[in-house]
Formats: sequence, C-alpha cells, structure tokens
Amino acid sequence: MSLSWTERLDKIRSPKLQNQRETAVVLSAVEDTLKDQNHGFAPTAYFAALLALLGQSILSSKGLVNKELATSVVYLLDLVTPHVPAPLLRSRFSQILTNLAPTLTNPEAEAPLLRSSLGCLESLLVAQDAPAWALPQNQVGPRRATAGLLTLAVDHRPKVRKRAQEALTQVLKSPPPSPSLDHPAADMCAETALRSLSEIASAAGKNKKNRSQDNEEQQQPGLIHALQLVKTIATASGGWPSKKIEPLCEVLLNVSKSNNEYLTMAAFEVFEMIITGMADDFSSSKLPRLMEVISELRPSQNDSQLLPPWIAVISRGYDVSAQVNAEETFQKLPELFNLISGFLTSSSHNIRISASECLISFLANCIPANVILEPSIYDEKTLEKLGKVGTDLLSIKYQAAWMEVFNVLSALFEAFRWKSAPLLNDVVKTVGELRANDSFIGKKEADHVLGKAIQNMGPEAVLDILPLNLAKPKAGLGGRAWLLPVLRENIRNTNLAHFRSEFVPLSEVMFQRVIDNGEAEKTMEIKIFETLVQQIWALLPAYCNLPLDLPSTFDQGFAELIANLLYKQTELRPDICKALQLLVDSNKEILGSEADEQDLVLFSRVTKAGAQKNIDHLAGYSGNLLAVLFNVYSQTLPQYRGYILQCINAYLSVTPEKELLETFTRVTTMLEASLAELRSQTQADKQKQKSFTDKMPPTSHTLMDLIITISLYLPRSCFSTLFSLAALILPETNDPQLQKKAYKLLPRLATSPNGKVALADRNLELQQLLLTSAASASASCRRDRLAAISVIVEHIPQDSLHFIPSILSEVVISAKEVNEKARTAAFDLLVLMGNKMSAGGTIVQAHIPHMPADAPIAQASLEEYFIMVSAGLAGSTPHVISASITALTRILYDFRAQLSEAVIEDLVETMDLFLTSNNREIVRSVLGFVKVAVISLPEKLVRPRLETLVPGLMGWSKEHKAHFRAKIKHIFERMIRRFGAELVEGWCPEEDRKLIANIRKTRERRKRKKDAGGEEEEDAGEGKRKGKFESEFDEAVYGSDEDDSSHAAGSGSDDEARTRRRKGGQTYILEEEEEPLDLLDRKAFGNISSTKPIRIRQPPTSSGKSKVKMDLDGKLLLGAQENDDDEAIMLDFGEDGKKPGDGKEAGDGTLEGGINAYVDAIKGRDAVKRGRGGRLKFSNKRAGHEMDVDDNDDVGKEIREKRGTQNGRGRVGQNGRGGGRGGSGPKFQRKGLGVGKVRGGRVMKNAGRGRGGRR
Repeated sequence: MSLSWTERLDKIRSPKLQNQRETAVVLSAVEDTLKDQNHGFAPTAYFAALLALLGQSILSSKGLVNKELATSVVYLLDLVTPHVPAPLLRSRFSQILTNLAPTLTNPEAEAPLLRSSLGCLESLLVAQDAPAWALPQNQVGPRRATAGLLTLAVDHRPKVRKRAQEALTQVLKSPPPSPSLDHPAADMCAETALRSLSEIASAAGKNKKNRSQDNEEQQQPGLIHALQLVKTIATASGGWPSKKIEPLCEVLLNVSKSNNEYLTMAAFEVFEMIITGMADDFSSSKLPRLMEVISELRPSQNDSQLLPPWIAVISRGYDVSAQVNAEETFQKLPELFNLISGFLTSSSHNIRISASECLISFLANCIPANVILEPSIYDEKTLEKLGKVGTDLLSIKYQAAWMEVFNVLSALFEAFRWKSAPLLNDVVKTVGELRANDSFIGKKEADHVLGKAIQNMGPEAVLDILPLNLAKPKAGLGGRAWLLPVLRENIRNTNLAHFRSEFVPLSEVMFQRVIDNGEAEKTMEIKIFETLVQQIWALLPAYCNLPLDLPSTFDQGFAELIANLLYKQTELRPDICKALQLLVDSNKEILGSEADEQDLVLFSRVTKAGAQKNIDHLAGYSGNLLAVLFNVYSQTLPQYRGYILQCINAYLSVTPEKELLETFTRVTTMLEASLAELRSQTQADKQKQKSFTDKMPPTSHTLMDLIITISLYLPRSCFSTLFSLAALILPETNDPQLQKKAYKLLPRLATSPNGKVALADRNLELQQLLLTSAASASASCRRDRLAAISVIVEHIPQDSLHFIPSILSEVVISAKEVNEKARTAAFDLLVLMGNKMSAGGTIVQAHIPHMPADAPIAQASLEEYFIMVSAGLAGSTPHVISASITALTRILYDFRAQLSEAVIEDLVETMDLFLTSNNREIVRSVLGFVKVAVISLPEKLVRPRLETLVPGLMGWSKEHKAHFRAKIKHIFERMIRRFGAELVEGWCPEEDRKLIANIRKTRERRKRKKDAGGEEEEDAGEGKRKGKFESEFDEAVYGSDEDDSSHAAGSGSDDEARTRRRKGGQTYILEEEEEPLDLLDRKAFGNISSTKPIRIRQPPTSSGKSKVKMDLDGKLLLGAQENDDDEAIMLDFGEDGKKPGDGKEAGDGTLEGGINAYVDAIKGRDAVKRGRGGRLKFSNKRAGHEMDVDDNDDVGKEIREKRGTQNGRGRVGQNGRGGGRGGSGPKFQRKGLGVGKVRGGRVMKNAGRGRGGRR
C-alpha cells in the first residue's frame, strides 16, 4: 500500500539513515519558514518554498552550486509536485525546466539527484495541455523535455534508466484532452527510439563484419537498452505507430540475427509486446498491416538462426488476429498451413520444431467453436482444405519430420473434434499401416495419434478403418491386438452400443475358446485368449465415461449381463465396478459443472438436461444393481472390497428415497439378527472364527460397512434407527472391530447436510452415549472414538459445554497413545475444544460426572479451559501427569497469542517445578514444554525464568536414556540463538559449562563450513517449513535445525555425516578393469550402485606378479600397512623364483642370486618353521596333508603361500574369507614366492588353500 504525501513527509521528519538527515534538515527549514509566514502546510506552499531553494542550489549559468542542498530540494519537490494543481505547474514549467536542465544534461550527475529530477519532470509533462505539446522541439517546451527523457531512458545506470522509462510510460499514458486518442509526443518518441535502435544495430553489424569482438560486446548493452525503450513506448502508447511498423520490423529482425540470445529474446519480446498491444478494438486496425510486413520479411528457407523466431512471431500474431477477427483468420488458415508446413522439409531440427509448434498453435487458437458446432458451407470447405493439408503431411517428402508431423496431426484431431470423420480417415489409415509395420520406429508417436483419433472420431469410426481382425482374421491381414490398449486409454464420450455390438460378441468368442480347453494344461494360445478377454472388458470403463446413448443402450438385458459377470467372473469385477461407477460420476460431473451449454456441448456433446435424463435412467436400475453389489460385497475378502464400496456409494447417491429406505430396512434387520446370533455364540466358536485369517469376516461387519455407506444418503427420519444401532454396538466389548465401525458412523454423518442437522438436534443424546461407552471402548478404536467426539464437540451448543470437561480426561490421556494417528486426533481435538471454549458459553457443572448437584454454572473461556487441563497435573500417576503436560504444551502453542501473560507465567513456573521431578516420563514431557516455551513465547516472559530453567535442564543433561541428552542440547541451542550464549552461560553451573562451550564451538564450526559452501543454510528465523513434519507444532517440539546427535559433544565426523545426508547419497559406477562401462547399454543400470563398491581382490594369475612384504628375517608380513616401508623389504618374484627382470639363479655368486638362495633357505620345503607355542616344525606336506616326495630335486625352491586377505580371526583365504585346514575347496600354492606347483612339467594352478599366516 503506497503512502500519502503527508505520511511520506512524516517519515522524512524522523530519519533512520544518515543520507536522509540532510533532507530532514531542509524540510524542517521549509516548514519553519512557512510557519513564520503563516502560509500553512498545503502542497502549493511547499512547492513555492522549494522552488525558491531550487533556484539557489542550481543556477542555469553555473550549474550545480550546492550538491547536498540540491539533492534534498529536488527529492522534496518530486514528492510534492504530483499534488500541485496542473495550472500552477504549467505556469512554472519554463522556470522548473531551466533549473533542472543542468542536472538532466550533466553526464556526471549522481543517480539519486537524477531520479528525483526525472520524477519532477514526469509531473510537469503530465500536467501540460495540447497547446503546450504543439510547440516545436527547438523551443523550451514539453517536447524538448521529452527528448531529454528519451536520452536518459537508455542511460547506462540501471536505476536512472528504469526511472526514466517509468516517467515516459506515465507521460504517454496521460495524453492531454484532444480529439486524438494518441499522445501528441507518441510519434516523436517512436521515431527517436527507432533511430537510436537503428544506429546502434547498424554499428553492431559493421563491427560484426569487421570481426571486432570487443566493440560488438560493448554495443550489446546499448542494443538491449534501446530495445527496452522501444518496448516501453509500444506498451505505453497502445501499440507502435502504423507508419513506423515496417522499419521497426526490419530492424528487429536484423537484431534477432545476433549470436547473443538475450538480444534475440529482447527483439522478439518487442514483437510480441507490439502484437499483444493490438488485441483491443482501438489498435486492432494496425494488426493486418503489421502481419503483412512481417510476412514480407520472411527469412531464407534454411536460416536456422532467424527462421524459428520469425515463425514464433507469425504464430503469436495470428493468435491475436483470431481474438480480434476469428472468421477472417479462420479463412486464411489453409494458406497459412501451406506456408508454414513447407518448413517441415528443412534439414534443421530447430526449424522443424518451430514450424510444428506454429501449426499446432494455429489449430488451437484459430478455429472458432461455432465452426465445429454450426459450420457453414464455407467453413466445411475450409475444414476440408485443412484435412487435405494434414493428409499430405504424411507424404514421403516430410519423412524426416514425421515425429513433428505426428504432433501436428494429433492437434488436428483435437481441433476437428467429431468432424475428424471422414475428413481425416486417410490419416488414420496411413498411420495405422505404419504402426503395423514391425520395422517402424515411431510406434509410440503413432499410438498417440491414433489415440487422439479415437478420442475425437470415436472408436467405431477408427475400427471401421482399422479392424481388429481377431475373431475372424482375414487372409493376409494380421491381427491388431495392439490397438486394444490404445482404445482403453483414449475412449471417452462415445456410444455404449458399440461395445455391446462389437466387443461383447468378441469376448464371448474368446472366452468360449478358453472354456473349450477344459481342464487341460493351458497353452500359450489359451493364455493369449484369456488376456484378450481381460483387455476387452478393460474397455468398458472408457465406454461408460459419459456415453452418448445411455438411455437406449443400458437396458434390462445389459444390466443382467453385468450382474452375471459380477457373480461369475471374479477377475472382471474391478473393471465392471469402475464402469458402473463412471456411468453415475461422469453425468453428475456435468450437472455440477459451471461451464455454459455451448462449452459442454463442444467438449462432451451432453447438455445438463441430457445428463439429468441419464441419472434418472440409472436410478431406475439402482435398486437391483445395489442388491447385486451387496451380494458381491459380502462374497469378497475385505482387502479386495474397496472398489465395490465406491460403486455402491455412487448408486446410493442416485437411488430414489423409497428404494433407499427399503434397502436400509432390509440391511438393519439383517444386522440385528446377526448381532443376536453373535451374542449367542460361545467363546470357543469365536476363537475358532479368529483362527482363519483368510476367511470371510462376520456378516455383522459386512452389514455395518453397508450401513455406514448408506447413512450419508438417508433422510432424517432414519437417524433414530441409526443411533439405536450405535447404542446397541458401542457397549459391546466382545468385538472391537465392530465397535470401531460403529464409531465411524458419526464422522460419516457429519459430511452430509442432513447429518449435520441431526448431530445438532441429538447432540445431548449422543453426548450421553459417548460418555456411557467410554469404559467399554477398546484400545484399537481409540482414534475413531476421538473422531466421533470431535464431531460432537463441533456441533455442541454454547449453552451445553459441560460435555468438554466430562470427556476432557480421556482426550488428555489419549495424547500419550502409542498409535500416532490416535495422538494426532487427540491433539486436534484439544485444539477444537479450546476454540469452542474461547468462543464463550456456559458450563453447567452439575451435569459433569462426579460433580455435586448444586455446583455453580461457570462461564466458558480460554483461561477456564487451561485450568481444566491443568487439573491433570495433580494426577496420581506419572502417566496422567505426563499426558497433562503434553496436552498443555499443545494448546499453549496454539493459543499463546490469546492467553494473558499471568496464565503463561503460572504455567512456565509450574513446569519449572516439574523439571526437578525424578520421573523420566514426566521430565520428558516437560522438555517438550520448555522447548515450545523457548521457541514461541515472548522473550520478556521466558528471560526471567532462565535463572531456574537452565540449572534444571543441566540436571538432566547427563541422562542418556530416552535421548534426554540430545533433546536438552537442542533446547540449549535454541536458547543460545534467541537469548545469546553469554546470558545462558551465566545461569549455567560452573561444572556444566562444557556443554555450552561445545554448542558454541559446534555452531562456529558449522558457520565456517557454511561460509565455505560445505553446508546448507540453516532455517532459523526464516520460517521455512520442511516437509518432514505434518504440523507446525510437531516441527516445534520434535524438529531441529540440524539432525541432533545422540551425544552431547559434537564431533567433526558427525557434522560431515550430516552434511553428506543433506546433500544426498552418492552414486558409484561399477566398472570392469578390462573395458569401460557402456552407458548406452540397457544393462548399464546393473552397474550403478548407491553404496561405495568394495573391490574384490582376485587371486593373481600364473602370469602376474605377487608382491609380498617380508621383514629382515625373511618372514612374511600379512596385513601390514602400506607405509611400513622402513620396517620391511618388498621382494617381487616371478614364476621362476627370480625377481622380475633378472635371470639370476640362486647361488650363482651374484648379489641377486644370493638373495634368492637366502629366501630358498628360509622358505624352502625343508626349512624349519615355528608353529603354535613356538614349537619347531617342518613344512613338508602335500595338498592332502601327505608327505610330498619330489623326484625333481627342487627342495628349497618350493614354499607354501596363502592367498587372499586376512580376516578378523587371522585367517587368510580366497576373496577375503578364511580357509579351513585342508578343506575341500580349491587351495593355492606357490613355488618360491609365486610359482605354481610343477608336477610332470605342468603348472598346477589353485592347487590348495592353506590356513592363516603368522600371528
């Protein structure tokens, strides 16, 4: 809301910023002068005084004399000038313009002074009359001032430029009184802006030819500013002047050739702005000339840079033209189609896309509704021409653009509606033949086109062109079973008789072949027939979606067919029930629609009168259909009943009242008999029924479901019977499920007008019923009982509020329910009770249970409600006290703004005492209260309580159970954020200040990470809701700005983990070493993992190397770290026992040979080794733990080697698993340090697996 000028002056008088104080001083001086001279404080008085000051601060000869004074004076003058009478402004025009000219023409003038000067100039120009605007530009007058305004409208400073454009807009929108509707300066502004744009564009074009990149980039901002000025003038003056349209279009098209996308966008925004401005009757006469000029400026056929924007402008132009002159634009449509469709042959994808979108726009916007509803002869011919053009788009020359052509054809079907037949029959035939070709790659797009054809032509017309060929296939023609899913998704608003004549016989033929198979094993052919039957009946819901021939097709024979299928074909029940439901719902939707009759006929071909006739027809069959549906419902398991109940609900809504009452009477009689039978059952019978989980539920449960469904549509006369049934069922404790259903009756009634009246009339009776049934209510029905109580409280009279204190204790205890939905219902009910009490009323305390008969009548209020809930704080058990604290926390959060400070202070003080309790359950609830108090209560109420709250919380900060430590830490975080660390730390005991210090350090660390971009912004004080909680209260009690750690001391690793969780999980690619992953392969998703993959170490092959770490004694080091190079020597050996790259034999006298001999000595087969307990042993064993007698005299060259990695128990096995002692799996051996066992000249790979290495 904008401030008045006096309010703005008041704001200046009390400045808050340094730069406003000078203005306040000037204003004070002006007002003192006015007061001394007794001129008053009218705008004219301010204006005269400020003009005098303006002449002192700015001189036409010397320019700016006093910059600070001039800035303040011009600012105040800008504020006052709009409220000065226009004649006074016209008389002072020359004086003001002469004083402002040095500022407006000075290129070094500061932006604040310029903006205020522009505001003054705007007010001056708006006040000028026609004779003043008639003065030539070379005289001091409005035109000269407007020229200066145009110059500043392309200034390089954004705020100055914006203010000048705003002033120009206001001036052009406020023409002086004259016969002409255009502003006298509109032509001058357009000419100046066009000349400026042309000069800059031409300079940019020359630089582009000379490849002067720097100069071109320097001129691009000027081009954008000039375009913005053109757009401003076009918007303000109601369109561009007709004589200037052609040169403007030429310049704009040249600008749009720029490589700079912003320039191209700005140029075509100007086009669109000019065209949009011509949508009114006054400017529409300019539109044909504009479209003619744009058409003449058609770019080259393959200009992929300029052609798409040109096509977009053509599309927008004829869209506006269709709004102004729909009939004339429609007659031009075939010519436009031929023009634009030629671009579909282009080799440029962008051009093809633009052309197709333009054609779609023509079809959507340029075909009037009356052409489809009531076409004339000329309209019919035009439609034929369009259909012919659409058919020609499927010729071979458009083959490269067939995907775009399919989109155009889909739009063509949408535009032609039911007129598509027979105009587009050839399109359907051609696309269907393409779709049937196995090698055709555009099947999805073809299905979309055929779907649009089915929607608009109707399935009958499409199937006449493309028959299914399933029952009696013709020779040489394949079946079109692929058409069934397309039909299912797209049939709507068609003739139901076609389903009866076409698909019901086809279904019978297919099903007969399944029956003929008998009990034999199903072949693939039989399974296909079963699938076809399913697909055929899946079409029925689509046919029942607002059919055109419902009264003539839905007769007794069809109803009997549906009933038989419901009884016999279980797998068809969902589709049939959905179809029956759609018959009702689709017609009710038409009746409830707010659209006019013409739109209803255009989009659905059914009027409201026709829809009412369909509903009346269905009502005649509803009684029999309901009987069938009731029987089917009782024969269906509970987990599969949902769709049947929805169908029943739909037909109950249209059933005549007489039949409805008969049905209700029948069901209630059966329910009473079932209840009587239930009471007569023994406990053994009941246990026997419960033992069958997949068995049908008791009849009483089914009947109660039906009564709940019927209750919404019953007249008020039946409600006494309903409430009697509820009173009969609610005290029963033997069947909790039935009791739960009875409680659902009241919320169901509250959704109907009659039910709401009945709940208000019988409120006292229902109150008593709920109070007496409280003792028998089972735990499983707690949520539904609370929902029923909510309905009663909502309709309770204001003079009978005694029900609230009567039921309050149960609601408070329910706030501690284990079931989350029950807790939520209890919290909502507590708030509802608070709203009811705050509205006022009387509480007859004598009617409250256990209250004396002479108890006084109390007045309802919010304070009284808090006193009632607080009574639970004196409870005898910790559970009751805890529930009362939780309830108080919730209602305090919702009503904190309405409570008096005294009540809130008493509550906080009381909770302060409970914080010293030794019971964890109580303290846990108190912590929730404290958190809500710290977050939401006024600071002046919480700050004085910190002296006791902080030490009380610290007393529980060392308790780890129930997440106490984390909760208290979070409370302190919120305290520190609101009250400051110094205040909180001041009240904290000395021995507990480590926690405060830790919180402060954690916050600082988090802030550093946030500054470094490592953490997302916190939500403190921003009011930014997260989707984690369903209500503000849950967020306040359980929420945290960060994921709370369960430890008091935060660690860096916890912070990093939280950061990773916020940023989302990482994704890893599992890639084979020998070849990279092919991301285009469909199997590539199998190599994507959300967890870091563990590389499995493969056993080295016979040709690879084996790197083994050994200490200086030659002992193998298994599991040693990589950085232990100073303690061990890495020795690499090949398969022949030598180091790779040398040919030194052991004992050949060289250094390398000596090393090999040393290794042979300590690791040979006969070398002495130490086993467990330090005992010496010889390693002369074969793979099978036999003595290895080697005839090849290779003693000293074979050693055993364990392969794999060492596990936690010190064993080493293949792929990281520990091996057994001579197990049956494959085992590995090496010769030397990596040589396979040689036996008979053959290398034995993976000969055995040893046990773990050295410990």
